[in-house]
Amino acid sequence: MAEDYPLLQVALDLMHLSRSVQIAREAIQGGADWIEAGTPLIKSEGMDAIRKLRHEFPGVEIVADMKTMDTGGFETEIAAKAGATINTIMGVTDDGTIKEGVRAGHKYGCRIMVDLMGIEDKVARAKELEAMDVDFLCMHVSIDDQMMGKTFTKEVKELASSVKIPLAVAGGITSENAHLFLDAGASIIIIGGAITKSPKVTEATASIKEAIQKRAKVESKFYHRYSDIEGIREALLQVSAPNVADAMHKKGAMVGIHPVKSGLKCVGPAFTCRTIDGDWAKTVEAIEKADPGDVLVMDAGSRHISPWGELATWSCKIKGISGVILDGAARDIDDIMEMDFPVFSKSRAPNAGEPKGFGELQVEIECGGMLVRPGDWIIADDSGVMVIPKERAIEIANRALDVKEREARIREEIKRGSTLSEVLELEKWEKNQ
Repeated sequence: MAEDYPLLQVALDLMHLSRSVQIAREAIQGGADWIEAGTPLIKSEGMDAIRKLRHEFPGVEIVADMKTMDTGGFETEIAAKAGATINTIMGVTDDGTIKEGVRAGHKYGCRIMVDLMGIEDKVARAKELEAMDVDFLCMHVSIDDQMMGKTFTKEVKELASSVKIPLAVAGGITSENAHLFLDAGASIIIIGGAITKSPKVTEATASIKEAIQKRAKVESKFYHRYSDIEGIREALLQVSAPNVADAMHKKGAMVGIHPVKSGLKCVGPAFTCRTIDGDWAKTVEAIEKADPGDVLVMDAGSRHISPWGELATWSCKIKGISGVILDGAARDIDDIMEMDFPVFSKSRAPNAGEPKGFGELQVEIECGGMLVRPGDWIIADDSGVMVIPKERAIEIANRALDVKEREARIREEIKRGSTLSEVLELEKWEKNQ
């Protein structure tokens, strides 16, 4: 079958078939060439997902992302009989599984795409797969690896120059970077979240299609993923504390710490301070030693004597400290509110302590019931304060963006007339006890 490359394949990596079909309709209107029943959708809805997509889109190539690891012939037969015209097999599986899948594909009119995820020497394996007569190769970076900031354009170029069969690419591709993969030699651009999470799927698809056809960058303010420390702040400024809480599986939230003034937000690495009973010497010293952009996180030792007030807050604002999180009492509340500087505290008390100098800086502390280490990332807004372990900061920042993006599509479906329960099919998906 002759193909007019490059092509746009839309991956429906969702739980719900009804939502997937509607997204597919909108994607095809925007110019999508192939529709993929993603692995989550197949595991959730089975071959009914393939059957429904084939019924709805009779003239469209339907890719069954089965990720076959065994019984290559049988699973290819199942996918083909359900209506798929392409089935995916994992390249890490045995040669026999792949060869049998190819044989079944020839028999049932279903081409084979082999996914190279998990293979160390992708070029060597690609040459072996080409000799086995597979139809396509797929260079695929998993969603979880995307959250760690992994990129792969260099590997695509090496692969494309090593084999003659068409190469598909998947993993964090958007209208801004699709042209880089085409320039590297890809023939099929597989897009998931940048389309399926969009409130306006047709427009998002059209934008990506334009980028593919022109082989040029088309600007988008959404679906960026970050791969370095500098990107953490930029990512976290786009999300909320609840987004981060969802990304961390409901862990990391402080308890009992509230904003002095609502509507303010702070993001940054923690500079920690421990003091006792209102002793404000170390809290003031922390301002001097912290870097601009840091968040001061303090265990004050008392809820009834304040180690923090207006003058310390002015010092932070002038220096460029991002915010203050205080497990203890703040005072001069009216003045702090007028300053529009983010201070979060456990309580309020008018009386201050004395600068005796007890305490420590840049040590592990407990604040709001959470362990906080120097360098852990903090995000605080009206919903609360979250602590992100520094070694997972890039990952969690990206996962929080993913949460926000998924909610954007759900919000759009609710605005169209559904309820949250209907969109998520809650009765169907309540956990069986």
